[in-house]
Amino acid sequence: MVTLSLIHYSKNKYWAFKQMQLLPPKLAKVKGCEFAKLLGTGSGFGFSLWPDFSTYALLMKWDHEENAKTFFETSEIYHEVKSKSNKIETHFLESLGAHGSWYGKNPFAEKAEYAGGKIAVITRARINIHKLPRFWQFVPKASKAIENAKGLIYTKGIGEWPLIEQATFSIWENEQAMKDYAYADIHKEIIGKVKKENWYKEEMFSRFNYIRSIEH
Repeated sequence: MVTLSLIHYSKNKYWAFKQMQLLPPKLAKVKGCEFAKLLGTGSGFGFSLWPDFSTYALLMKWDHEENAKTFFETSEIYHEVKSKSNKIETHFLESLGAHGSWYGKNPFAEKAEYAGGKIAVITRARINIHKLPRFWQFVPKASKAIENAKGLIYTKGIGEWPLIEQATFSIWENEQAMKDYAYADIHKEIIGKVKKENWYKEEMFSRFNYIRSIEH
């Protein structure tokens, strides 16, 4: 079980920003949580230079669904976040496997069978510093491509550090829609440059069965 919570703030934005440093040590102690990241988000589609200080993403992997339920229903950590925010959307996902790594580890290695219907994707990259200008040169083109992609339901840029650590979370109508975008000419061109010019120090591509979402 994997959850990704999009936390929206209309007020308390300075408090929310401070949690990027304060919350991770607390999350590391949550029962049943095997992986946790509090991520900032970007404005617009896909990767973004411009942060969205009104929205943060909480990504967590659980050993069992019951521990996830306990966290969202009774945890003091979560209820403090909930009290400071004006809306939280939590997406429940099931890993279909991942390629690559996140700081040397693959947190989503488990491989369920595709269940049909909606599919979610998380892509993450740590960019080589000397390749930053080249990477950001192509970001507008990539963002335009995904904005126009058929079958895309939702996408949001997420990440730990501006400029150098970028990720995207997206939801698609089905697996075929996601593949059609992945193999489209523009996306293939950019991926080719990524490999040929060694833009990334580390990268990961992960897919998930989209189970459900709840709003708090």
